[in-house]
Amino acid sequence: MRIIIVGCGRMGAALAQDLIRRGHGVAVIDKEPAAFERLVPWFTGDTVAGIGFDRTVLLQAGIERADGLAAVTDSDETNVVTARAAKQFFRVPKVVARLYDPRKAEIYRRLGVQTISQVTWGVNRVVELLCYSRLETLISLGSGEVDIVETELPQLLAGRPVAEVTVPGEITVVAISRQGKTFMPTPSTEMREGDMIHLAILVASGERLKALLGLH
Repeated sequence: MRIIIVGCGRMGAALAQDLIRRGHGVAVIDKEPAAFERLVPWFTGDTVAGIGFDRTVLLQAGIERADGLAAVTDSDETNVVTARAAKQFFRVPKVVARLYDPRKAEIYRRLGVQTISQVTWGVNRVVELLCYSRLETLISLGSGEVDIVETELPQLLAGRPVAEVTVPGEITVVAISRQGKTFMPTPSTEMREGDMIHLAILVASGERLKALLGLH
């Protein structure tokens, strides 16, 4: 994947390095060239000095071929403007904006911007949102403790009841989409090949869900 990171503070630098370790292509943007000194000597990605929401700067960073963008500067406004530009004008598939004021989260979600709170999420959470393609996060609730996610039913679970992917208080199947229709299942509802399942999960239970779905 090709990921653009806007903001090379402590979080941006750590995120860039984590993504490089995972084999992704990375470009980092920061308005202060000195900020790139936070990157480790073995960093192999690109660095671009400039304002993160400037069209020319984004093009220089390769946004036209980007698979994801994380706006993690120290300004909520800069992050949201950058994220909306990436989503609306450049059609970047996965976009995340860091948010210092969690009270604004619902406003930004209504604008179609996925946000993360510094208080509740860290580098690993951003990496998951950008890179984990088989378990798609649709929306985060509250301060990010609960996600609504969707995934195509793994073949190994076809014919199994919904109860097999339910953990009380942690993981719940809230809906199933099948042959163009979506319905709310009961614990005994049989899941079928080709189903798209929608789940409510505690973020802390993400690894447990992947294990239940056989996605490791």
